[in-house]
Amino acid sequence: MTILAIVHQPDAGPGVFADVIAEAGIELDTWCPPEQPEPPALDRYGAVISFGGDAHPDQDSERPWLVTERNVLRDLLKADVPVLGVCLGAELLAQAAGAAVRRAGRPEIGFHSVQITDAGARDVLLGPIPPRFQALSWHSYQCELPVIATALARSDAGIQAFRIGSRTWGIQFHAEVTQAAFNSWLDDYEDDPDAETINPEELRAELAERIVAWNELGRAMCRRFLAAAELV
Repeated sequence: MTILAIVHQPDAGPGVFADVIAEAGIELDTWCPPEQPEPPALDRYGAVISFGGDAHPDQDSERPWLVTERNVLRDLLKADVPVLGVCLGAELLAQAAGAAVRRAGRPEIGFHSVQITDAGARDVLLGPIPPRFQALSWHSYQCELPVIATALARSDAGIQAFRIGSRTWGIQFHAEVTQAAFNSWLDDYEDDPDAETINPEELRAELAERIVAWNELGRAMCRRFLAAAELV
């Protein structure tokens, strides 16, 4: 079986998820919508993971590939193909399910406290995570909860995780990201107007202290997704 990774830019790829997928003996294909306007044939894939990027979900006129990806995600929902959306991927998934996505009251960049909901505590993907944990994030948009979805985790800024049906999830935090990738984002933080107030060196130091445990959480989450998708 093969998984499709939807990757929007080179430094925002599968990260530690790729290690878990390879260990499971599953092939991983990549589709980059900004560079490949035509999506691949979706019937080849047992699951799809859409990752983050510097695009925003309301930039359809500037980045028309957002419309294409949203339509792909809508088709996957209709076909009940297991999907995991991460950050931008989660926002596009929420839109595909009919929810609004808006600019958040404040950006969440770095580690932020996230609370698992009662439904999240019973969820196969989120349930094993501690009820309150520090999640590594980089986003300035928040999605409303789709009518057909269940809220699994929240922060002060809004929804952090949701589930649609039994095998499709969206998470706002970057469970996949490696230390090298996040540091590359910090290298270019001045290109993001929403990141102008962060202290990149303080965040690098905090990242170095927390990244091993964070990557363990991400790998375990990916393993549970593969199991829920019935790929392992």
